[in-house]
Amino acid sequence: MVIGTRNRKTVAKKVAIALWVLGLMLHFWLALPTASEAALPKQSAIKDARILLRNALPIDDPNLRTVQVLLEKMPRQANLKRWSSLAKDTAQVEQMIVGDQERLPAAVAPELRPLVRQQLSQILALAPQLQQAITDHERGQIKPLSEEMLVSVGAIEAALVPGFPYPIPPSYAHLPQLKGRAEVEFITDKGRVVATIDGYSAPVNAGNFIDLVRRGFYDGLDFNRADDGYFLQTGDPAGEAEGFVEPATGTLRTVPLEIRIPNQKEPLYEHTLEELGYGRTLPVLPFSAYGTLATAHAAEDVNGGSSQFFFYLFESDLTPAGLNLMDGNYSVFGYVTEGEEILYKLRLGDKILSARVISGLENLQEPVATAL
Repeated sequence: MVIGTRNRKTVAKKVAIALWVLGLMLHFWLALPTASEAALPKQSAIKDARILLRNALPIDDPNLRTVQVLLEKMPRQANLKRWSSLAKDTAQVEQMIVGDQERLPAAVAPELRPLVRQQLSQILALAPQLQQAITDHERGQIKPLSEEMLVSVGAIEAALVPGFPYPIPPSYAHLPQLKGRAEVEFITDKGRVVATIDGYSAPVNAGNFIDLVRRGFYDGLDFNRADDGYFLQTGDPAGEAEGFVEPATGTLRTVPLEIRIPNQKEPLYEHTLEELGYGRTLPVLPFSAYGTLATAHAAEDVNGGSSQFFFYLFESDLTPAGLNLMDGNYSVFGYVTEGEEILYKLRLGDKILSARVISGLENLQEPVATAL
């Protein structure tokens, strides 16, 4: 039988699709961990940067974490029309917040107590509105209301952090360190982007970045490397140097690989998670959110990062967190929290017109001067 041109193309297309599916299945089969290997995430990767940032806060408050989880799952429950579960969870949230109205303010520094009381009041004011939306089956109202309540939950959780929770190795005292969080506003030629920088999880890489932003280092720099739909990189200054050169010494400033994993208070330094025996452990800040910020480095030198960083743009459905080539190999220090739609527009050659620290600069610790 002779196959016509159109039929041959159809068959070829079907064969190509079948081979692609088979290859994808083989990839995931080969990537599956053995029983002795570290466990992968028990559920789908979290893609919401705000959830990841809340989870990364170094606090131990089971009640407030329960409130957080109950609120975070409400948009999905609404999509599935689980009205009775939503009503029950909202009532539990309200009950738990009422019960914690005295405990939570008492658990923070005195100057933060008015803020915590205000945020608790805000949650309690929104709870009846959320309950009414559930009663009326108003799915479109449940997500914005629950997310507004989560803003207050996150503010309370941030207030609960008792200062910076761990010592940073003395060998990095010559580098700026971010002991807390900060926000950076990028004005690009395609629009405005805001990122939250997390010094709790990567204080050295975050401190280096915030220090460079403060200096105006990124103003006017273009995106010098890009792969559409995968990453967007900048931070390469004019001239021969590929990073930031300290004006006082004329030497290239470099930062170590720095990754924090769950159940460990302090980050791991200078080695990939694979090298340290944590190859399938999901970092506290994973590459699962569109707009992840990470320090760029040469493949052969994980401790050679300097001023260049990249926005991770890849949707993680086919390469989930813990199974990609990024987690455990690069230092993540923040996420885009506003202007995600601008990232979709940016391309190779586009520019950062300005980058400014809009909050949290007080958390930047200056480096300790070393004798020459």
